[in-house]
This record gives sequence, structure tokens and C-alpha cells, in this order.
Amino acid sequence: MTWRHGKERSCSADLAGARVARHATASLAGLVAERGMSRKDLAERMGVSPGRVSQILSGDENLTLRSLVAVAEALDVRMEISFFEDRQPAPELRESMETMEARPLAPSHG
Repeated sequence: MTWRHGKERSCSADLAGARVARHATASLAGLVAERGMSRKDLAERMGVSPGRVSQILSGDENLTLRSLVAVAEALDVRMEISFFEDRQPAPELRESMETMEARPLAPSHG
């Protein structure tokens, strides 16, 4: 593996990680709202400051499993992590497919 390939994978992993973090924090924020709780209420149940809850729910920080589990326990929900095969084409292939889809078809003469 060349240095460039390693850097591309790292960037891809960073983007995927950010996407998962946004999904997790949106799910948690939804659960908090469904329960009619404020961030202060959640902070009290977790034994942390409201500022810490804001950090967790903002999605801006690198979430740890411990912080996610702490929120899940405070909300009385179960947390699961699943791994599955990604059925999406590789980014390079996806890009060329999108380009082909965006290009109008030439009229047929026949």
C-alpha cells in the first residue's frame, strides 16, 4: 500500500466516522426529545455537567463508547453496534457512475 492510498483511506474513515457520529447524536437527541427531557435533565441523570451533554449531543467531538453508553443508560435504552458489508461501490466507481448518470443520452437516429 502506498502512502497516498493510506491517506485516502484515513480520510474516508474520518468522513465515515463523522457520518456515524452525526447519526448517533441525532438518534440520542431524538430520544431526549421523545422523553421531554432537557439537556440539564440528562446531565443530572448522567452525573455530568450540562456542558458535557452539549458536547456529546453536538456531534462535534469524537464520541467514545463510554460516553454513548452513559447516555444510553441515562435514557434507559440499549445501545448496539453492528458491522455489515457495505454494498456501495468504491468511491471512484461511484463518482464515475454519477458522472454517467448526469450526462444526457445522445439522441438515437434510427
